[in-house]
Amino acid sequence: MKFTLGFSPCPNDTFIFDALVNNKIDTEGLEFETILEDVQTLNQWAIEGKLDITKLSYGVLPLALHKYAVLNSGSALGNGVGPLLISNGKHKIPDVNNNTIAIPGENTTAHLLFSLAFPDAKNKIFLRYDEIENFVLADKGLGVIIHENRFTYADKGLHKIIDLGDYWEKETGNPIPLGGIVIERSIDTAVQHKIDQLIKKSIEFAFSNYPELNDYIRRHSQEMSEEVMRKHIDLYVNKFSIGLGEEGRNAIMKLLEVYRKLRPQTIINTEAIFLQ
Repeated sequence: MKFTLGFSPCPNDTFIFDALVNNKIDTEGLEFETILEDVQTLNQWAIEGKLDITKLSYGVLPLALHKYAVLNSGSALGNGVGPLLISNGKHKIPDVNNNTIAIPGENTTAHLLFSLAFPDAKNKIFLRYDEIENFVLADKGLGVIIHENRFTYADKGLHKIIDLGDYWEKETGNPIPLGGIVIERSIDTAVQHKIDQLIKKSIEFAFSNYPELNDYIRRHSQEMSEEVMRKHIDLYVNKFSIGLGEEGRNAIMKLLEVYRKLRPQTIINTEAIFLQ
């Protein structure tokens, strides 16, 4: 039985899925056709229902719930892991609403967290996450950065205006739900549970060999240093990746609540969000 599986080339995702997709654990007769893409592409594909199993931003989850359920394993949640709003040093918080803001995708958690903090900011453009630092450096406006850019922006002379994840944590009291793994609802329930357990085993295998970085992680790391790769993994792969638990599920439900308030025109089916 073969399934399509999409995730990003970022170190946290390749760390999580390496053992599963490279046969380092027993996949119990299941096979996976892997597609590595940037998060904006994966989010759009999730809306379209293109893949059987996929990584997505929790910010896009409301638009994909008709097709997918959230797996217990593989998520990126945590404290101190949120997106940052940055500038070239010329702007501060009072300037935000009057500036152009580059955001890494319309249907992303980063956009949702920015909208929560700055509901009156209307002049937004949507770029790939790895294009935003150059946008800010060119003095075209401000930018919301995610992924490894959290670790590199200061070296380029850029400045943090606000940590949007920190804002979320203080406002809601929840860890930040960045991204998760969802599965097509039409797949047999027993198989869904098996895949969920295999992802958990893949993460546990990865941790059993950490801090060693294998060739699969390096090959897709976009020329990051090993230090940045490990920072990426340390920040985004944690207890919530192994299992959401009640705390993780509550954080996701809170994000859906915020989404409903910001976009009241969207109908969200919250009856069966998680793997049953």
